Amino acid sequence: MEYDSSSSNDSSSSSDEDFIIGVLQVLPRPRYFRDRSNPFSEYDDTDFKQRFRLSKMMFIELLNMIQDDLHHNSHRNMSLSPMLQLLIARRYYATGAFQAVLGDHICVHKSTVCRIVKKVSTCIATLKPQYIQMPRTELERESVYEGFNQLRQFPNVIGAINCTHIKIQSPNSNIGERFRNRKGYFSINVQAVCKSNLQFTNIVARWPGSVHDSTIFDNSLLRAQF
Repeated sequence: MEYDSSSSNDSSSSSDEDFIIGVLQVLPRPRYFRDRSNPFSEYDDTDFKQRFRLSKMMFIELLNMIQDDLHHNSHRNMSLSPMLQLLIARRYYATGAFQAVLGDHICVHKSTVCRIVKKVSTCIATLKPQYIQMPRTELERESVYEGFNQLRQFPNVIGAINCTHIKIQSPNSNIGERFRNRKGYFSINVQAVCKSNLQFTNIVARWPGSVHDSTIFDNSLLRAQF
């Protein structure tokens, strides 16, 4: 019986290659830090507003309100500045694009975009009591009455109310159809009240698009207060 050493060597070599490939697949990918762009300095005010839905002045005002909550405790791993975090979130609000696409725009990973959008949204939501509230005093109510009376000679109006559908992607197959509205696309049905100068005084943004406007109002704190 003859022994084929070449066949044994080939088998051993193949096993070694399979082992090396398997190890490489298990090892984590090396981290790669890309040069990040800064759209605030790249665009003029007109182009900036088209892309982020705020003027540069309004953007800086918003940034000053929330930047303390967006600061990282260290600069390790090239942490994002509060400005870049707000830019990423504003671009997501303006376009609703995939997070990977937004990450490519400012050169960050899509998982980072996900965390930033959630963090920035929470920070902005904490500002609600300062800016979105119904008139509480008689003097505030009289001011609102006067505004609508001057605008359309309609007395004793405390606010203009309506619902609007904010388009979204389908959440998932289990509850997606709850968000399909009567126009056929997925949305959140948002109820809002504003003054004559278009300043919001009340917002309810927790109902899927299939829910009727009257249902939202009947179950709102605003109706209970009235």
